[in-house]
Parts: sequence; structure tokens; C-alpha cells
Amino acid sequence: MIVHFSFIIILLGALVSHIFGEEGLLHLREGQSSNEIVIHTSGEPTYYKLPFTVELLKFKLERYPGSASPSSYESELLIHVDGVIRHERVYMNNVLDLKGYRFFQASYDPDEQGTILSVNRDVAGRNITYSGYLLLVIGFILSILGKKSRFGVLSRQLKELRSHTNAIAITAVCSFLALGAQASPDKSSMFDAVQRFAVYPEHAARFGELPVQSGRGRMMPVNTFSSEILHKLHKSDKIGNLNSDQFLIGLLAMPDMWMRVPFIALSNKEIAAYYDLTEGHFAYLEVFDQNGEYKLLPRLEQAYNKMPSERTKFDKDLFKVDEQINILYELINHQMLNLFPLEGDLNNKWYAPGDDLSEFAGKDSMFVSRILDWYLGEVQAAMQSGDWTKADEVVSMISTYQQAKNKTLDISPEKIQAEIKYNRLNVFRWCKIGYLVLGGLLLVFSFISLFNRNKPVNYILWILSIGVLAVFGLHMYGMGMRWYIGGYAPWSNSYETMVYVGWATVLAGFIFLRRSRLAFALATLFGGIILFVSGLNWMDPQINTLVPVLKSPWLMFHVAVIVAAYGFFGISFLIGLTNLGMMATGTEKNKAVLKVRIRELSIVNEMSLWIGLALMTIGTFLGAVWANESWGRYWGWDPKETWALITVVVYAIVTHLHLMHSKAGTWLFNLFSIVAFASVIMTFFGVNYFLSSMHSYGR
Repeated sequence: MIVHFSFIIILLGALVSHIFGEEGLLHLREGQSSNEIVIHTSGEPTYYKLPFTVELLKFKLERYPGSASPSSYESELLIHVDGVIRHERVYMNNVLDLKGYRFFQASYDPDEQGTILSVNRDVAGRNITYSGYLLLVIGFILSILGKKSRFGVLSRQLKELRSHTNAIAITAVCSFLALGAQASPDKSSMFDAVQRFAVYPEHAARFGELPVQSGRGRMMPVNTFSSEILHKLHKSDKIGNLNSDQFLIGLLAMPDMWMRVPFIALSNKEIAAYYDLTEGHFAYLEVFDQNGEYKLLPRLEQAYNKMPSERTKFDKDLFKVDEQINILYELINHQMLNLFPLEGDLNNKWYAPGDDLSEFAGKDSMFVSRILDWYLGEVQAAMQSGDWTKADEVVSMISTYQQAKNKTLDISPEKIQAEIKYNRLNVFRWCKIGYLVLGGLLLVFSFISLFNRNKPVNYILWILSIGVLAVFGLHMYGMGMRWYIGGYAPWSNSYETMVYVGWATVLAGFIFLRRSRLAFALATLFGGIILFVSGLNWMDPQINTLVPVLKSPWLMFHVAVIVAAYGFFGISFLIGLTNLGMMATGTEKNKAVLKVRIRELSIVNEMSLWIGLALMTIGTFLGAVWANESWGRYWGWDPKETWALITVVVYAIVTHLHLMHSKAGTWLFNLFSIVAFASVIMTFFGVNYFLSSMHSYGR
């Protein structure tokens, strides 16, 4: 009753905001003051006077070091109110409250000399709406914990069913993932040569510890940079026996050889046939004709001249190939590897040896322009002699220069080492394997326990469960490392969110472990499948810098809660499949047993849906709070917002199906728990990848 009443309060708050709320824009240039906001109604601007005057002292746009990506934009204001001058700052996720008016950093002028502030006055509406949100949370908590609630009734029914029989009915709904990873060794002499002239692993590790500045301004070890480059070019963590650091140094030291090695990944056979490229992996020189002309250029120009909606798969894959070629071209020309800080640079930019180094002067200019060539010469000599002492010394010289010239950026050696360890451990790959193997074994032994409930089988099930707990702990450790390295909660993009969904799914399985081992086994297996998807080539595992709007504590709560719901919905999806499988394959001999087990699993299914619906609804409204605290509005009918609401409505319908007294009620409920998961897929994947959304920064 409280949950349903809260929606009335929320709608009442929206009505009050609509009738009495005021919302407009205040545009100021530096040194300019105003007490009027512009309100756009029915396409016509109207002006409203504020009871105070706002003056823009200065607008500041801060970028990530050495990049054009905004880190923060801030308006420094003087407020003339009641005969007093107040000095205030407004920036993204930092709101100015004054006499019932709230000022949000909305935008800025292209020349960075002016600001656009969103102004909102809605004290009554906001208080009523937030009260409704609070009631919503309280109502859902009581709905889960209350003894007389639907959830409490289901819990008691499940205990009663379990007390009547100890048999566990399982129909294994098995789906086999064929993971064909062909790794046929390349027979070319050039491939063998670059494998033979491999950089000494210990030296490659030393070079990999050097800090480097990414194109987006994040400081990271060379090891991360080389891993990202190799993944983009080769779609793998290794090439032959070479790790990413060995590959990068070898490429820089022997570019003529590497240009002839077919290692650039290409999945589009049509492109390979059209340009006569080696299928699977091609060499850099294959994209140039006998006259040195770039063979891809004519079709690329045609593709870029098309409207985005008119571009074919051939065009889009051609863009990816062109990107790979450009990356390799820049590396060969000693670009991208931003190792050298420019002392005194206001934007803290670091440079690569192949960049324009005219900003450097004197000895610094000589050092930066020549040190890499010197280093690569020592590497070539060491490949012949096996003595890496001098190459190690040059790496130490580069490190010393970095420390001496970097005066402003705080580069933590601990974080650098932690990131290298994170790259080396590849935690989520091992978690994927652990979940898939243990989840599969749990399903098998749960099936055996259907016919044989002896102690050895029970012991095996508990041992497997403890194994899942160990993998779950490793999963948490990996997420914690990523949080520490990136400096923010690791669920800000699709890859991180998938990793978090996998964790939440297994957590949901642990919650239902005592009630249903099948649910736990399915959750574990599903967690492994989710991590498998997160590791596919089209996912981007990079740790990136955050856009300003994501630098909010509300992000952590909103995404953590709403995405956790996906784990429970996923369990319901799998239980629904299992139940329908049992209904379809049951015989007269096992009909009685299956009927009890279908009922048991249907109860677990509904309980999972209830928790998922509570989290999904609360998470959606936490997003509304985040939006209101960041830019002064709760809802904008953005595709992501719209589909989140659709998902809430869809699952609300499914959880109310028990009110339909029908002979086919159980079948219908399990069917809809499967069909409803399509709304989750659309909300998470469809919007990010196929629709234009404000939330596209998360893809």
C-alpha cells in the first residue's frame, strides 16, 4: 500500500512542479551581470526578474592533462543580494542554492568566455517529490521484509514445499557455447623472425613500468598502453610468444620487419577479398599498391560522404581497418607514445618523440627528440648480443627525465604498479572460466542429486559452492583494483557494467542458495556467460577518464542499484526457461515430482522478480534524483530513461500475474518472466548501441 501511495505522492509533486515551478536560463559573459532569466514557453521567450543580481567573474574550463576532453567547467560568480556580495562557484554536480532558486552549470560559450546557467525554482514540488521517493524506498523494503507481504507469503510457501519432500527435480537446459579460437601458427619467415628477435621479458617489463599519458589525459603505465594497442590491432593479449610490451618495443625497433608480418586482425572476408588481403590477419604493407598508394582511400572517401544511416557493414568495418592502419602508422612514426612532459605547460601535456617538439628548448629539446632513437639502437644491439644492460640504462634515463620535468601531475608509483598487476592477473578472464566450469558442474551434480541424495553428492555440491565463493571473492578483488586505479566506481561504461552485472547475478544466486541450488547453479553459469560477453572484441575494456556529468556520487548509487536488478531478472529468465523445459518434457512417471519442483522454482522465480523490480524501480528514481541534482530536471524522455520505465512497467505486470486465477497461470508466469527479459536487453544494449541517447557516453 505504501509503494502504491508513493506513486500518488510522486505524481502530486510533478503536478506542483508543473504548475508552480519556474525554470529558465541565465547567459552571462565574463564581467557581465544580470538579474533576468529567460523562460521559453510555447516557443516564445519571456523574462523573469530575480530578487538579486548575478555577475560572472570568470569561467574556467578544465581539461584532462594533455587532451581536449573536458574534466570540469566552472563559473565563478559574485552574487549581489540584500546589500551583500557573495562569492560562489557553480560547476557540474555542484549547485548554488539561493532564496529558493537553484543554479546549475548547463553549458558555456564556444570561446570559453561566457557561461550558461540553468535556473530552477521548485521548493514545494521538490520536497513533495523527494518525499514520494523516500516512501517508495520504505514501501519496497517493507514489501521484502514484511511477514504478511507477498514476498513473505512466498517465502513461507517455499519452506512448506521443501518440508514435504527432499527430492530436487532438475531438467538441465544446456546451451553449449562453441568458442572456436583458431590459433594456427603463421608459417611466414618474417613472423618467425620477429619471434626469434624477442625483447628480453625482464627488460620489456621495465619499459612497461614507465608512465605515459593517454590521448584522453589519463596517466597510465606503458604496459596498459601496449595492451590496448595490441588488443586493437591483433584482438588478442599476445602475438605468438610475445606479450604486449615485447610487441611494442619490437615494433618500434624493427618497423620494417613488422610491416611485413600478417598480424592485423580482419574479420570481414568481403574486405579481404576486395583488397586482396590475407584473411584473418593481414600485413600493414598489403594495404598499399605497387606505387605506394593507399588502396583503401577511394572507398573510404565514398563511405565518409554517405549519411550515417546509409553506411553498409562493409563501410563500417572499413573504418575499423583504417583506424588500425592509422594506429600502426603513428606508432611507426613514433607518435602516440606520450612519454615526455613539457615543463611549465599549463595543460600538463606530455609529448611523443614523433610530435611537434617546437615547444621544447635547449637540452630538453635534444633529449626528447633523440632519446628514443638511442634507446631503440640499444635494443637492436641487445637483440644480437643478449646484453640488455645499456638498454636498461636508457630506460632509467627516461624515467629520471620524467620525474625531473613533471612538476604538477601526481603520478602514484603504487597505482602504476597496481595497474600493471591488474593487467597481468587478467582477473575477469579467470572469473569467467571459474563461473562457467563450476556452474556447469553444479548443474550436473544437482541433476544427480535428483536420483541420489547421498552424502557424497551433497559434499560435492558444497565444495563447488565454496569454489564459487572463492571466484566471487576474486571477482570483487578485480573490481576493487579497477576502482582504485581509475579513481571511480567501476560501472561507468558498457564493459564495466557487464562485469558488475555478472557480479550482481552471482550475488543474487548466493541469496537464493538455501532456497534453491538450481537457482544458484544457473546464476553462477549466467555470471560466467555475462563475463564471456564482456570479453568479446566489440567491448572496450579500457579504463577511461570520466565526462564531468559522471563525477557525481549519485552515479554510484543509481547505476549500482539499477544494474543489480538485471542480475535478478537474469536468474528469473533462466528459471523460467528451466520450468518450461520441465513442463514440456515431463512424463506420467515423474509428473508428481516435477509438479512440486516447478511450483518451488516458480516461487523462487517470483521472489527474484520482486527483488529485481524493487531495485529497478528504486534505481530509476535515483537516476531522477541524480538528474535533478545535476541539471535541474527529473526526466527528459531520453531513450534510456524511457526504456528503463518500460522495463519497470513490464516487470510490474509480470509480478502481478499471480492475481489471474487461471489453470495456465504457472505456465504463463514463467513464459512472461522469459519474454520480459527482452526489455532488459533493449535497455542495456539496444539504447547504447542503436539509439541516440544522452547516455551514449556509457557505451
